[in-house]
Amino acid sequence: MASDAERRISDGTAWREFCRALERAGEVVLREEVPANAFDRAEGYRYLTRLLRAGLEGQLEFADPRFPGFFQLSHETIKIGNDNPDNVYRNANVSGKYRYRISGTRGDAPYISFGTKGGGYESDGTMRPTGQLDGDQLELARDGTFEITVSGEPEKGNWLPMQPITTQLIVRETFTDRAAQRPARLAIERLGPAEDGALDPDRLEERLLRAVAFVSGTANLFVDWMARYAAHPNALPSDDQAVCQRAGGDANIHYCQSRWQLGEGEALVIEVDHMPKRGSWNFQLSNFWMESLDYRHHRIHLNPHTARLERDGSLRIVVGHRDPGPRYPNWLETAGHAQGGMLFRWIGADEHPPIATRVVALAEL
Repeated sequence: MASDAERRISDGTAWREFCRALERAGEVVLREEVPANAFDRAEGYRYLTRLLRAGLEGQLEFADPRFPGFFQLSHETIKIGNDNPDNVYRNANVSGKYRYRISGTRGDAPYISFGTKGGGYESDGTMRPTGQLDGDQLELARDGTFEITVSGEPEKGNWLPMQPITTQLIVRETFTDRAAQRPARLAIERLGPAEDGALDPDRLEERLLRAVAFVSGTANLFVDWMARYAAHPNALPSDDQAVCQRAGGDANIHYCQSRWQLGEGEALVIEVDHMPKRGSWNFQLSNFWMESLDYRHHRIHLNPHTARLERDGSLRIVVGHRDPGPRYPNWLETAGHAQGGMLFRWIGADEHPPIATRVVALAEL
């Protein structure tokens, strides 16, 4: 006898409910906090299609923690929550009740971290930290390979902790020169007896609706953040670090986050009077939806490899619609945008110097 879930699949009800839920998710673009111009709202609808691709990967194709595999929730054409253009992100769905093994090679990224998280943007809007292993803690074989055990109980060697609430795993690789530095090669497998991985019709509708919940939950979450940043436009104060960590942040990163808005003849000058002796940094521009601007075709982010410091060791960045000239080598372009999000990261730094900002007339530079 067919179950109710199977009947809903067979008669098309499940698909119709999925389509209706996706239509409702689009209401986020019409929220009062969203700029009413066609450009920002067009990017909003494109953003929803990108989130749907990510949601289907995470909630359907790679949903079962018994059969984990690495996929990417953020890359060049899927962007979430001020994604870092210097990063390669990898995600996997796991469960705190199983044991897993990650194997691979370290690669050339100066920074890599492995973190387990609980929750999800499709459920409670969080990605709470449940364990972390940093690249400088990895024990490597002579040939550069390694294995990590992911489990709820301590293990010998490289161990990435989980908790009963763990639902996912994130790998962050942060590069200074992505074109020249090799990424890690990684694979993940569950340890234990083999199980049947065939698609279960009883679960399909649930997974489709979870994909839409991911779209809606993610988009609304970061519109809420942009509304919060409206209290300090064109400034870069330290964000609420606990909030950043609950949303999936890295424990070794200090986040200075806000929003920018510039008129046609204006520029935003960002200055740091000295740089930390230890650690690294990154600064980026994003659109209203907190998607990094298109770094494939535009200069929208800087790091220690691409920026030029002043003679006294200070840093000055200029954000503007037009290039102010060779006296300002750290110019970042707005790529046709009038406003958006921005993020300055201190990565493993021994201090977090204050970041000064001021809006000036571009002609006055």
